[in-house]
Amino acid sequence: MTRTGDHAATSAELGGPEGSTTPEPVFRAGDAEVVRAVDGHLARYLAARRAESLALDDDFTVELVDPLVSFVRDGGKRIRPLFAWWGWRAAGGAATGAEADAVLRAVSAVELVHACALVHDDVMDGSDVRRGRPAVHVAMESMHRDAGMRGDGANFGRSVAVLVGDLALCWADDMLHQSGVPHELLHRAGAAWRAMRTEMMAGQFLDLRTQAAGSESIEAALRVNLLKTAGYTVQQPLRLGALLGGAGHDVTTALHEYGADLGIAFQLRDDLLGVFGEPETTGKPAGDDIREGKHTVLVNEALRLADAEGRPGSGATLRAALGDADLSPQRLVEVRSLLVESGAVDLVERRIESLAASAVERLSTVDLPEPAAARLRTLADAMIRRDV
Repeated sequence: MTRTGDHAATSAELGGPEGSTTPEPVFRAGDAEVVRAVDGHLARYLAARRAESLALDDDFTVELVDPLVSFVRDGGKRIRPLFAWWGWRAAGGAATGAEADAVLRAVSAVELVHACALVHDDVMDGSDVRRGRPAVHVAMESMHRDAGMRGDGANFGRSVAVLVGDLALCWADDMLHQSGVPHELLHRAGAAWRAMRTEMMAGQFLDLRTQAAGSESIEAALRVNLLKTAGYTVQQPLRLGALLGGAGHDVTTALHEYGADLGIAFQLRDDLLGVFGEPETTGKPAGDDIREGKHTVLVNEALRLADAEGRPGSGATLRAALGDADLSPQRLVEVRSLLVESGAVDLVERRIESLAASAVERLSTVDLPEPAAARLRTLADAMIRRDV
């Protein structure tokens, strides 16, 4: 079992996109060819759209399109296209050929949806770093300052970042529909595509709302995990691929349930990494979730245990740290110790293991072709045993 203090034991480097500053995760090891194909489709599509943008305006291209192109090409784990691809294969879709290549092009569009989510999330959370580099809004604020522009640089940076995310979402839809997948297949998969984007927005809103309300509800935190992460990371990409492949109700239901369990487990691992992860590996400052006041399942479990066991001092310490943007390294160490000693870390670890096991069990309810069934089982294990 991967424990919070020993994440580094499970990383594997495959050599990511040029300029990437974080190691490649172990779960990509079995899908290197798929990832290369996705990277290639994204690179070609973005290059073509950049060329079109130059005809509109040079500044638009350099200051808005180029940040998006760099963000997409220079990092990311490509989890979502991978799950969409294995949804296609689970439905009996071909591994090679023109149809398979068109599907790979289509599912690559999910990565642009992901780019929208991350760029906007950094604006809303006020996060300065993403993938070991300045977040888009921070980079654009610096550009505003270095160019000697007028007005509020921070507002300019945030505004441009919003547009970068919006453009990513627009181009995601364009890329899907220009993929070469037959119209009837795209129509069949449309429900998953629409649900994925709407659920992502709902999850982001609920994340903002629970944070603003200071909600300590574990159920509310799990609901955010389901909508903000599980839906557009595993559930809906799997469903998208499966529907493109013509999967029936039993298969799509099993994959949907697998995706819900595994997606939540994935986010719970993220919650642990957000407090205990190494910045050199995660690409984000240590303790960012605490500084941003995130009421994650981990945090809310610790608060519940402190209250239930009559440890008001522990609860007060944690509540005071949440949302403290100037949280010192020493206080972060104190928070980490509190989370471990409260038993919350062990509870979350056990929940992760249980959810991953449940996800794999869902696959046994239907007859899936190989190698899709085996790969989905492997991915379930790899998704929770990671340090990035």
